[in-house]
Amino acid sequence: MFTAAMSDDYIPIACGQHSEYELAIMHKQTLRIVWQDPKQEQHTLLTIPTDIVTRDHAEFLLVTDTTGNQLELRLDKIINAQAV
Repeated sequence: MFTAAMSDDYIPIACGQHSEYELAIMHKQTLRIVWQDPKQEQHTLLTIPTDIVTRDHAEFLLVTDTTGNQLELRLDKIINAQAV
């Protein structure tokens, strides 16, 4: 499992965005997610979100991509997420 963690401080996301991720998880909705990795590079993936977890004072969206890889995306590093 790949973890997109960063060493800087976590910045909490807006409650409305958090709720949208929870709804996408409940409905098994495919999301096109643009996110930034620890090297500041942007990536775009089609994913199915499966859960939100908290670890080390940060929240992560657990997703499975189209090839079956599982990833953990730190919520404050997600630039955009759209339902497909």
